[in-house]
Amino acid sequence: MSNEGFMILGGGIAGLAAASRLREHGIHAPVYEAGERPGGLLDSFTLNTSEGSWTFDNAVHLSFASEPEVRSVFDRTPYLNHEARSLNRDGRYWLPHPVQNNMFPLAADEKADLIVDLADHLAQTSADFKPANYREWLLHQYGEKIAERWPLRYTRKYWTLDASGLGTDWIGNRMRRADLREVVFGAVSENPPNTYYVSTMRYPERGGYRSFLTPLLESVETQCGFRATAIDNQRREVTFSNGETRSYNQLISTIPLPVLIELMSDVPDEIRKAAETLFATSIDIISIGFRKPTVSPSLWFYIYDEDILASRVYSPSIKSPHNAPEGYSSLQFEIYSSRTKTFALSPDQLVEDCILALEKMQLASRDDIVLTHHKRLPFGNVVFDLGMEARRNPVRDWVRSQGIALAGRFGEWDYLWSNQAFMSGRNAADLLVASTG
Repeated sequence: MSNEGFMILGGGIAGLAAASRLREHGIHAPVYEAGERPGGLLDSFTLNTSEGSWTFDNAVHLSFASEPEVRSVFDRTPYLNHEARSLNRDGRYWLPHPVQNNMFPLAADEKADLIVDLADHLAQTSADFKPANYREWLLHQYGEKIAERWPLRYTRKYWTLDASGLGTDWIGNRMRRADLREVVFGAVSENPPNTYYVSTMRYPERGGYRSFLTPLLESVETQCGFRATAIDNQRREVTFSNGETRSYNQLISTIPLPVLIELMSDVPDEIRKAAETLFATSIDIISIGFRKPTVSPSLWFYIYDEDILASRVYSPSIKSPHNAPEGYSSLQFEIYSSRTKTFALSPDQLVEDCILALEKMQLASRDDIVLTHHKRLPFGNVVFDLGMEARRNPVRDWVRSQGIALAGRFGEWDYLWSNQAFMSGRNAADLLVASTG
Protein backbone atom coordinates (compact mmCIF):
# COMPACT_ATOMS: atom_id res chain seq x y z
CA MET A 1 0.00 0.00 0.00
CA SER A 2 1.22 3.48 -0.90
CA ASN A 3 0.60 6.59 1.19
CA GLU A 4 -0.21 9.70 -0.81
CA GLY A 5 -1.06 13.04 0.80
CA PHE A 6 -3.06 14.39 -2.14
CA MET A 7 -4.89 12.27 -4.72
CA ILE A 8 -7.02 13.06 -7.76
CA LEU A 9 -9.55 10.70 -9.31
CA GLY A 10 -10.13 11.19 -13.03
CA GLY A 11 -7.69 12.34 -15.71
CA GLY A 12 -9.91 14.70 -17.68
CA ILE A 13 -9.21 18.41 -17.95
CA ALA A 14 -10.47 19.17 -14.42
CA GLY A 15 -8.27 16.53 -12.80
CA LEU A 16 -5.23 17.58 -14.82
CA ALA A 17 -5.80 21.26 -14.05
CA ALA A 18 -6.17 20.45 -10.34
CA ALA A 19 -2.89 18.49 -10.31
CA SER A 20 -1.11 21.27 -12.20
CA ARG A 21 -2.39 23.90 -9.76
CA LEU A 22 -1.32 21.83 -6.76
CA ARG A 23 2.12 21.56 -8.35
CA GLU A 24 2.24 25.37 -8.42
CA HIS A 25 1.59 25.22 -4.67
CA GLY A 26 4.53 22.82 -4.32
CA ILE A 27 2.28 19.80 -3.79
CA HIS A 28 2.61 16.53 -5.69
CA ALA A 29 -0.75 14.91 -6.45
CA PRO A 30 -0.94 11.85 -8.70
CA VAL A 31 -3.92 11.59 -11.03
CA TYR A 32 -5.58 8.15 -11.21
CA GLU A 33 -7.35 7.54 -14.50
CA ALA A 34 -9.55 4.55 -15.32
CA GLY A 35 -8.80 4.59 -19.04
CA GLU A 36 -5.74 3.70 -21.05
CA ARG A 37 -4.64 7.32 -21.18
CA PRO A 38 -5.75 10.64 -19.68
CA GLY A 39 -7.86 13.20 -21.51
CA GLY A 40 -11.40 12.20 -20.62
CA LEU A 41 -14.13 13.84 -22.67
CA LEU A 42 -11.49 16.04 -24.33
CA ASP A 43 -9.45 13.13 -25.61
CA SER A 44 -8.88 12.58 -29.33
CA PHE A 45 -8.24 9.38 -31.24
CA THR A 46 -6.52 8.43 -34.49
CA LEU A 47 -7.65 5.93 -37.12
CA ASN A 48 -5.39 4.72 -39.91
CA THR A 49 -6.48 3.59 -43.36
CA SER A 50 -4.69 3.03 -46.64
CA GLU A 51 -5.48 6.66 -47.47
CA GLY A 52 -3.62 7.93 -44.41
CA SER A 53 -4.24 9.04 -40.82
CA TRP A 54 -7.50 10.50 -39.48
CA THR A 55 -7.92 12.39 -36.19
CA PHE A 56 -11.26 12.58 -34.38
CA ASP A 57 -12.35 13.98 -31.02
CA ASN A 58 -14.63 12.68 -28.29
CA ALA A 59 -17.57 14.86 -29.44
CA VAL A 60 -17.39 18.40 -30.76
CA HIS A 61 -14.84 20.65 -29.06
CA LEU A 62 -13.84 24.20 -29.94
CA SER A 63 -12.34 26.64 -27.46
CA PHE A 64 -13.56 30.16 -26.74
CA ALA A 65 -11.83 30.40 -23.36
CA SER A 66 -11.23 33.92 -22.09
CA GLU A 67 -9.74 33.14 -18.67
CA PRO A 68 -6.01 34.05 -18.52
CA GLU A 69 -5.30 30.86 -16.57
CA VAL A 70 -6.79 28.72 -19.35
CA ARG A 71 -5.31 30.70 -22.21
CA SER A 72 -1.83 30.52 -20.65
CA VAL A 73 -2.04 26.74 -21.07
CA PHE A 74 -4.06 26.33 -24.29
CA ASP A 75 -2.16 29.02 -26.20
CA ARG A 76 1.10 27.10 -25.88
CA THR A 77 -0.31 24.80 -28.57
CA PRO A 78 -0.36 26.24 -32.12
CA TYR A 79 -4.01 26.73 -33.06
CA LEU A 80 -6.35 27.80 -35.84
CA ASN A 81 -9.09 30.43 -35.51
CA HIS A 82 -12.62 29.76 -36.79
CA GLU A 83 -15.52 32.14 -37.11
CA ALA A 84 -18.35 30.83 -34.93
CA ARG A 85 -20.84 30.19 -37.70
CA SER A 86 -22.93 27.05 -37.97
CA LEU A 87 -26.03 25.86 -39.80
CA ASN A 88 -29.33 24.17 -38.98
CA ARG A 89 -30.88 21.45 -41.11
CA ASP A 90 -34.67 21.54 -41.26
CA GLY A 91 -36.11 19.37 -44.02
CA ARG A 92 -34.97 20.90 -47.30
CA TYR A 93 -33.65 24.07 -45.65
CA TRP A 94 -30.19 25.04 -44.44
CA LEU A 95 -30.59 27.93 -42.01
CA PRO A 96 -27.74 29.76 -40.21
CA HIS A 97 -27.63 29.61 -36.42
CA PRO A 98 -29.43 30.80 -34.30
CA VAL A 99 -32.25 29.62 -36.47
CA GLN A 100 -34.96 32.11 -35.43
CA ASN A 101 -32.71 34.99 -36.51
CA ASN A 102 -31.96 33.51 -39.94
CA MET A 103 -35.28 32.62 -41.56
CA PHE A 104 -34.50 34.27 -44.92
CA PRO A 105 -34.41 30.95 -46.88
CA LEU A 106 -37.95 30.00 -45.77
CA ALA A 107 -40.99 30.53 -47.98
CA ALA A 108 -42.70 33.89 -47.45
CA ASP A 109 -45.86 32.40 -45.96
CA GLU A 110 -43.82 30.33 -43.48
CA LYS A 111 -41.88 33.39 -42.33
CA ALA A 112 -45.03 35.46 -42.01
CA ASP A 113 -46.76 32.83 -39.86
CA LEU A 114 -43.77 32.45 -37.56
CA ILE A 115 -43.15 36.20 -37.13
CA VAL A 116 -46.80 37.12 -36.60
CA ASP A 117 -47.12 34.40 -33.97
CA LEU A 118 -44.03 35.71 -32.18
CA ALA A 119 -45.25 39.33 -32.37
CA ASP A 120 -48.68 38.38 -31.00
CA HIS A 121 -47.05 36.42 -28.22
CA LEU A 122 -44.69 39.25 -27.23
CA ALA A 123 -47.59 41.69 -27.16
CA GLN A 124 -49.47 39.51 -24.69
CA THR A 125 -46.68 38.24 -22.44
CA SER A 126 -45.23 39.78 -19.31
CA ALA A 127 -41.54 40.38 -18.73
CA ASP A 128 -42.07 39.19 -15.16
CA PHE A 129 -43.23 35.73 -16.24
CA LYS A 130 -41.48 32.94 -14.30
CA PRO A 131 -41.38 29.72 -16.33
CA ALA A 132 -41.87 26.50 -14.42
CA ASN A 133 -39.84 24.46 -16.90
CA TYR A 134 -37.82 24.72 -20.11
CA ARG A 135 -40.88 24.26 -22.32
CA GLU A 136 -42.54 27.28 -20.75
CA TRP A 137 -39.27 29.21 -21.13
CA LEU A 138 -39.09 28.41 -24.84
CA LEU A 139 -42.73 29.31 -25.45
CA HIS A 140 -42.24 32.53 -23.51
CA GLN A 141 -39.16 33.42 -25.56
CA TYR A 142 -40.22 32.46 -29.07
CA GLY A 143 -43.95 31.96 -29.18
CA GLU A 144 -45.57 28.63 -29.97
CA LYS A 145 -44.80 28.28 -33.68
CA ILE A 146 -41.06 29.00 -33.55
CA ALA A 147 -40.67 26.92 -30.38
CA GLU A 148 -42.52 23.95 -31.84
CA ARG A 149 -40.68 24.09 -35.15
CA TRP A 150 -37.14 24.19 -33.76
CA PRO A 151 -36.03 24.17 -30.08
CA LEU A 152 -38.73 21.84 -28.77
CA ARG A 153 -37.91 19.28 -31.44
CA TYR A 154 -34.18 19.61 -30.87
CA THR A 155 -34.61 19.27 -27.10
CA ARG A 156 -36.11 15.80 -27.50
CA LYS A 157 -33.15 14.71 -29.62
CA TYR A 158 -30.35 16.33 -27.60
CA TRP A 159 -31.60 16.20 -24.01
CA THR A 160 -33.55 12.93 -24.52
CA LEU A 161 -36.72 14.15 -22.82
CA ASP A 162 -39.47 16.66 -23.44
CA ALA A 163 -38.71 20.27 -22.60
CA SER A 164 -41.47 20.19 -19.97
CA GLY A 165 -39.26 17.84 -17.96
CA LEU A 166 -36.23 20.16 -17.94
CA GLY A 167 -35.43 22.99 -15.56
CA THR A 168 -34.06 26.37 -16.65
CA ASP A 169 -31.08 27.16 -14.39
CA TRP A 170 -28.61 25.71 -16.91
CA ILE A 171 -29.54 28.04 -19.80
CA GLY A 172 -27.34 31.08 -19.09
CA ASN A 173 -26.19 32.54 -22.42
CA ARG A 174 -26.45 29.22 -24.26
CA MET A 175 -29.76 30.18 -25.89
CA ARG A 176 -30.27 33.43 -27.79
CA ARG A 177 -33.26 35.32 -26.39
CA ALA A 178 -35.87 36.38 -28.91
CA ASP A 179 -35.63 39.92 -30.20
CA LEU A 180 -38.39 40.84 -32.67
CA ARG A 181 -36.17 43.21 -34.64
CA GLU A 182 -33.45 40.55 -34.99
CA VAL A 183 -36.05 38.01 -36.12
CA VAL A 184 -37.57 40.33 -38.72
CA PHE A 185 -34.17 41.49 -39.98
CA GLY A 186 -33.00 37.88 -40.41
CA ALA A 187 -36.18 37.06 -42.31
CA VAL A 188 -35.71 39.83 -44.91
CA SER A 189 -31.90 39.92 -45.12
CA GLU A 190 -29.74 37.18 -46.59
CA ASN A 191 -26.75 38.24 -44.47
CA PRO A 192 -27.89 39.36 -41.02
CA PRO A 193 -25.31 39.91 -38.24
CA ASN A 194 -23.95 36.83 -36.50
CA THR A 195 -25.71 36.70 -33.12
CA TYR A 196 -23.98 33.58 -31.80
CA TYR A 197 -22.77 34.01 -28.19
CA VAL A 198 -19.10 34.06 -29.26
CA SER A 199 -17.47 35.33 -32.44
CA THR A 200 -14.31 33.20 -32.71
CA MET A 201 -13.39 29.66 -31.72
CA ARG A 202 -9.95 28.04 -31.56
CA TYR A 203 -8.75 24.54 -32.40
CA PRO A 204 -5.25 22.95 -32.39
CA GLU A 205 -3.42 22.77 -35.70
CA ARG A 206 -2.46 19.14 -35.09
CA GLY A 207 -3.35 16.27 -32.80
CA GLY A 208 -7.02 17.04 -32.17
CA TYR A 209 -8.49 18.94 -29.24
CA ARG A 210 -6.43 16.85 -26.84
CA SER A 211 -3.37 18.85 -27.93
CA PHE A 212 -4.59 21.78 -25.84
CA LEU A 213 -3.99 19.54 -22.81
CA THR A 214 -0.33 18.86 -23.68
CA PRO A 215 1.19 21.35 -21.20
CA LEU A 216 -0.90 19.83 -18.41
CA LEU A 217 -0.02 16.26 -19.39
CA GLU A 218 3.68 17.13 -19.41
CA SER A 219 3.57 18.70 -15.94
CA VAL A 220 1.64 16.16 -13.85
CA GLU A 221 1.85 12.49 -12.95
CA THR A 222 -0.94 10.33 -14.34
CA GLN A 223 -1.44 6.65 -13.56
CA CYS A 224 -3.76 4.95 -16.04
CA GLY A 225 -5.69 1.71 -15.69
CA PHE A 226 -6.77 2.71 -12.18
CA ARG A 227 -10.57 2.48 -12.03
CA ALA A 228 -11.82 3.13 -8.51
CA THR A 229 -14.05 0.34 -7.20
CA ALA A 230 -14.41 1.34 -3.52
CA ILE A 231 -13.73 4.38 -1.37
CA ASP A 232 -13.47 4.01 2.39
CA ASN A 233 -13.98 7.61 3.42
CA GLN A 234 -13.36 6.80 7.09
CA ARG A 235 -9.99 5.14 6.52
CA ARG A 236 -9.34 7.44 3.54
CA GLU A 237 -8.47 4.64 1.14
CA VAL A 238 -9.32 4.05 -2.49
CA THR A 239 -9.35 0.53 -3.93
CA PHE A 240 -8.93 0.09 -7.69
CA SER A 241 -10.01 -2.60 -10.15
CA ASN A 242 -6.40 -3.71 -10.58
CA GLY A 243 -6.40 -4.77 -6.90
CA GLU A 244 -4.24 -1.91 -5.65
CA THR A 245 -5.17 0.40 -2.77
CA ARG A 246 -4.03 3.96 -2.22
CA SER A 247 -4.36 6.09 0.91
CA TYR A 248 -4.98 9.82 0.86
CA ASN A 249 -5.23 12.77 3.18
CA GLN A 250 -6.84 15.08 0.60
CA LEU A 251 -8.88 13.87 -2.34
CA ILE A 252 -10.26 15.63 -5.43
CA SER A 253 -12.84 13.66 -7.39
CA THR A 254 -13.75 14.42 -10.99
CA ILE A 255 -15.54 11.11 -11.62
CA PRO A 256 -19.34 11.26 -12.08
CA LEU A 257 -21.01 12.26 -8.82
CA PRO A 258 -23.56 9.38 -8.74
CA VAL A 259 -20.74 6.90 -9.47
CA LEU A 260 -18.70 8.38 -6.62
CA ILE A 261 -21.62 7.85 -4.22
CA GLU A 262 -21.89 4.21 -5.31
CA LEU A 263 -18.23 3.71 -4.37
CA MET A 264 -18.22 5.50 -1.00
CA SER A 265 -18.80 3.88 2.38
CA ASP A 266 -21.28 4.91 5.08
CA VAL A 267 -23.46 6.93 2.73
CA PRO A 268 -26.76 8.02 4.36
CA ASP A 269 -29.82 6.51 2.68
CA GLU A 270 -31.25 9.88 1.68
CA ILE A 271 -27.99 10.86 -0.01
CA ARG A 272 -27.73 7.57 -1.86
CA LYS A 273 -31.36 7.82 -3.02
CA ALA A 274 -30.85 11.41 -4.22
CA ALA A 275 -27.72 10.41 -6.15
CA GLU A 276 -29.61 7.59 -7.87
CA THR A 277 -31.96 10.15 -9.44
CA LEU A 278 -29.09 11.97 -11.19
CA PHE A 279 -28.48 10.96 -14.79
CA ALA A 280 -26.62 12.08 -17.88
CA THR A 281 -26.87 11.54 -21.60
CA SER A 282 -24.63 9.08 -23.40
CA ILE A 283 -23.25 9.83 -26.87
CA ASP A 284 -22.83 7.44 -29.76
CA ILE A 285 -20.25 9.06 -32.02
CA ILE A 286 -20.21 8.00 -35.66
CA SER A 287 -17.02 9.08 -37.45
CA ILE A 288 -16.98 9.00 -41.25
CA GLY A 289 -14.18 9.69 -43.72
CA PHE A 290 -14.76 10.69 -47.36
CA ARG A 291 -12.72 10.56 -50.54
CA LYS A 292 -13.73 14.10 -51.40
CA PRO A 293 -12.23 17.35 -50.05
CA THR A 294 -15.49 18.95 -48.87
CA VAL A 295 -18.63 17.36 -47.49
CA SER A 296 -19.92 19.51 -44.66
CA PRO A 297 -21.62 22.84 -45.49
CA SER A 298 -20.25 24.37 -42.26
CA LEU A 299 -17.89 23.76 -39.36
CA TRP A 300 -20.78 22.17 -37.50
CA PHE A 301 -24.56 21.94 -37.91
CA TYR A 302 -27.68 20.92 -36.01
CA ILE A 303 -30.33 18.53 -37.35
CA TYR A 304 -34.00 19.13 -36.53
CA ASP A 305 -35.36 16.35 -38.73
CA GLU A 306 -36.91 13.81 -36.42
CA ASP A 307 -36.39 10.91 -38.84
CA ILE A 308 -32.61 11.31 -38.38
CA LEU A 309 -31.19 10.07 -35.07
CA ALA A 310 -28.19 12.42 -34.93
CA SER A 311 -28.78 15.84 -33.44
CA ARG A 312 -25.41 17.46 -34.13
CA VAL A 313 -22.73 16.98 -36.79
CA TYR A 314 -19.31 18.59 -37.17
CA SER A 315 -16.33 18.34 -39.47
CA PRO A 316 -12.93 17.44 -37.96
CA SER A 317 -11.29 18.15 -41.33
CA ILE A 318 -12.62 21.73 -41.27
CA LYS A 319 -11.51 22.16 -37.66
CA SER A 320 -8.03 21.33 -38.94
CA PRO A 321 -6.94 20.10 -42.39
CA HIS A 322 -4.44 17.85 -40.61
CA ASN A 323 -7.32 15.78 -39.20
CA ALA A 324 -7.76 14.00 -42.54
CA PRO A 325 -5.47 12.90 -45.37
CA GLU A 326 -4.88 15.56 -48.03
CA GLY A 327 -7.81 15.71 -50.45
CA TYR A 328 -10.14 13.90 -48.04
CA SER A 329 -12.64 15.14 -45.46
CA SER A 330 -14.48 13.89 -42.40
CA LEU A 331 -17.64 14.23 -40.32
CA GLN A 332 -18.74 13.12 -36.88
CA PHE A 333 -22.36 12.52 -35.94
CA GLU A 334 -23.60 12.68 -32.33
CA ILE A 335 -26.55 10.50 -31.29
CA TYR A 336 -27.81 11.03 -27.74
CA SER A 337 -29.53 8.57 -25.43
CA SER A 338 -30.20 8.23 -21.70
CA ARG A 339 -32.26 6.30 -19.20
CA THR A 340 -35.29 8.19 -20.58
CA LYS A 341 -34.53 7.43 -24.24
CA THR A 342 -32.78 4.30 -25.41
CA PHE A 343 -32.03 2.81 -28.83
CA ALA A 344 -32.24 -0.92 -29.47
CA LEU A 345 -29.81 -0.52 -32.35
CA SER A 346 -26.39 -2.01 -33.00
CA PRO A 347 -23.38 0.16 -33.88
CA ASP A 348 -23.76 -0.92 -37.51
CA GLN A 349 -27.38 0.23 -37.50
CA LEU A 350 -26.40 3.60 -36.03
CA VAL A 351 -23.77 3.99 -38.74
CA GLU A 352 -26.37 3.13 -41.38
CA ASP A 353 -28.74 5.78 -40.02
CA CYS A 354 -26.01 8.39 -40.45
CA ILE A 355 -25.25 7.24 -44.00
CA LEU A 356 -28.95 7.52 -44.87
CA ALA A 357 -28.92 11.01 -43.35
CA LEU A 358 -25.98 11.98 -45.58
CA GLU A 359 -27.91 10.81 -48.62
CA LYS A 360 -31.10 12.57 -47.53
CA MET A 361 -29.19 15.84 -47.00
CA GLN A 362 -27.40 15.29 -50.34
CA LEU A 363 -23.99 15.80 -48.76
CA ALA A 364 -22.36 12.55 -49.90
CA SER A 365 -23.07 9.10 -51.31
CA ARG A 366 -22.01 5.69 -50.06
CA ASP A 367 -19.39 5.55 -52.77
CA ASP A 368 -17.69 8.60 -51.24
CA ILE A 369 -17.13 6.85 -47.90
CA VAL A 370 -13.76 5.28 -47.10
CA LEU A 371 -14.04 5.03 -43.30
CA THR A 372 -16.76 4.48 -40.70
CA HIS A 373 -16.21 4.14 -36.96
CA HIS A 374 -18.44 3.92 -33.89
CA LYS A 375 -17.55 4.97 -30.36
CA ARG A 376 -19.81 5.27 -27.32
CA LEU A 377 -19.23 7.79 -24.53
CA PRO A 378 -21.19 6.70 -21.43
CA PHE A 379 -21.27 10.26 -20.05
CA GLY A 380 -22.00 13.19 -22.35
CA ASN A 381 -24.06 15.94 -20.72
CA VAL A 382 -25.56 16.24 -17.26
CA VAL A 383 -29.37 16.26 -17.62
CA PHE A 384 -31.06 19.13 -15.79
CA ASP A 385 -34.39 17.44 -15.26
CA LEU A 386 -36.87 19.28 -13.04
CA GLY A 387 -35.62 19.64 -9.49
CA MET A 388 -32.20 18.17 -10.28
CA GLU A 389 -30.28 20.90 -8.46
CA ALA A 390 -32.35 20.46 -5.30
CA ARG A 391 -31.49 16.75 -5.31
CA ARG A 392 -27.87 17.21 -6.36
CA ASN A 393 -26.84 19.91 -3.88
CA PRO A 394 -27.26 17.83 -0.68
CA VAL A 395 -25.22 15.07 -2.35
CA ARG A 396 -22.39 17.47 -3.12
CA ASP A 397 -22.56 18.96 0.36
CA TRP A 398 -22.32 15.53 2.00
CA VAL A 399 -19.34 14.49 -0.16
CA ARG A 400 -17.54 17.70 0.77
CA SER A 401 -18.32 17.06 4.43
CA GLN A 402 -16.26 13.87 4.04
CA GLY A 403 -13.23 15.94 3.05
CA ILE A 404 -13.53 15.26 -0.68
CA ALA A 405 -13.39 18.18 -3.12
CA LEU A 406 -15.38 17.98 -6.35
CA ALA A 407 -14.32 19.29 -9.76
CA GLY A 408 -15.28 19.14 -13.42
CA ARG A 409 -18.49 18.65 -15.35
CA PHE A 410 -19.28 15.29 -13.82
CA GLY A 411 -17.59 15.76 -10.45
CA GLU A 412 -19.60 18.91 -9.74
CA TRP A 413 -22.46 17.52 -11.84
CA ASP A 414 -22.96 20.77 -13.75
CA TYR A 415 -22.98 22.19 -17.29
CA LEU A 416 -19.34 23.17 -17.68
CA TRP A 417 -17.49 23.90 -20.90
CA SER A 418 -13.83 22.86 -21.13
CA ASN A 419 -12.56 26.24 -19.87
CA GLN A 420 -15.01 26.14 -16.97
CA ALA A 421 -14.00 22.57 -16.11
CA PHE A 422 -10.36 23.69 -16.13
CA MET A 423 -11.16 26.48 -13.67
CA SER A 424 -13.23 24.08 -11.58
CA GLY A 425 -10.19 21.82 -11.11
CA ARG A 426 -7.95 24.76 -10.35
CA ASN A 427 -10.41 26.17 -7.80
CA ALA A 428 -10.79 22.77 -6.11
CA ALA A 429 -7.01 22.63 -5.67
CA ASP A 430 -6.94 26.11 -4.15
CA LEU A 431 -9.74 25.23 -1.72
CA LEU A 432 -7.91 22.11 -0.54
CA VAL A 433 -4.70 24.02 -0.02
CA ALA A 434 -6.56 26.71 1.95
CA SER A 435 -8.31 24.10 4.09
CA THR A 436 -4.98 22.52 5.07
CA GLY A 437 -3.58 25.85 6.21
